[in-house]
Amino acid sequence: MSKLNAIPASVRRLEDIPNVGKAVADSLRRIGIDAPAQLAGRDPFELYAEFNAVCGIRSDPCLLDTFIAATRFMGGEPARPWWAYTAERKARLGGSD
Repeated sequence: MSKLNAIPASVRRLEDIPNVGKAVADSLRRIGIDAPAQLAGRDPFELYAEFNAVCGIRSDPCLLDTFIAATRFMGGEPARPWWAYTAERKARLGGSD
């Protein structure tokens, strides 16, 4: 059984992913992610860099935390709040952002 098969059938829209509301879904759509399955196997750090490049700004790093939460969930991990990934982000990127 693939990990993607472990995702609940109720996850049909980006907004159905835990931690993903309208604003985050709109952010994902700006970089060509239109369906939850498109997040499986994606690197959230790359998605965040791509979003920043498209927008021409450095977005709030909490968006990266949310991208981590969403990609991990779509990879088959249990849902966790986005802030559970803040320490991981800080450890990987350094700094206090």
